[in-house]
Amino acid sequence: MDIVGIDIHIHVHDARARALQGPEALAKQEAMAKYFKRELKDIPIEVQADQYREHKMMAVLMNGNDESITGITPVPNDFIADAVKKHPDVFMGMGAIDPWQGEKARREIRRMKDLGLIGIGELNPARQHFYPNDTRFYPLWEEAQEQGLIILFHSGYAAAGSGRKGGGGVKLKYCQPMHLDDVAADFPDLKIISAHPSWPWTSESLAIARHKPNFYIDLSGWAPKYFPEEVIQQVNSMIPDKALFGSDAPSLSLDRWLADFEQLPFKPEVKQKIMLDNAMKLLGLST
Repeated sequence: MDIVGIDIHIHVHDARARALQGPEALAKQEAMAKYFKRELKDIPIEVQADQYREHKMMAVLMNGNDESITGITPVPNDFIADAVKKHPDVFMGMGAIDPWQGEKARREIRRMKDLGLIGIGELNPARQHFYPNDTRFYPLWEEAQEQGLIILFHSGYAAAGSGRKGGGGVKLKYCQPMHLDDVAADFPDLKIISAHPSWPWTSESLAIARHKPNFYIDLSGWAPKYFPEEVIQQVNSMIPDKALFGSDAPSLSLDRWLADFEQLPFKPEVKQKIMLDNAMKLLGLST
């Protein structure tokens, strides 16, 4: 299959995975669905795979792990790896870690390589309550760099916890992109993806992407028609090689993202880079 795009950022919403996590995880997912004004649905991995086949696209599956903060059992990374093995024509995968688990997290990073996963994601500092540039976590980034794994960090505003009492414990301060600048500088061979348009700190992620060769942004989690104007301007001009197609599906549907994106005034050659070429280079699928 000749692919036309790589969605660098999608999540698992399979009931078989959800069943491994318990009722509190279900309650949080229902709250997220309410925020996005949709029903919480069971979307089997097989259905997600078929959707990307129909679009002649590949996608990177991921989940999260905030067990130390919430007590919620994460979806095992083996679940992601199994999905990739069953659908290698459409799926690649990233594994989740809880940074507060220290050496256990480091061992899990090493295991990701054996599982055939391409990176660590999604790390969500707002939910996991950590600053990425806290040097206590540097052994983890060092391990990822040694293993040749990409790390995808949530950045900016978080839909998780929105409208819930106390924001559901989610703390936005941890997701300011500038915390990632230290990581990009201190681990220059570590490929970093800053997920989402990073609002209200959009200019920070754009500046880091321009300044650090190993730092990329994905355009997931927002309907493209709402992208800040500076995203379009900077990607069209200064950083056309640093932006990646990502939907955050199924929280935001793939079809909705694609329809909105088509209407934006990106240059045709830049759209091609966003949809496919930049990810191919980042993932080592082309030169």
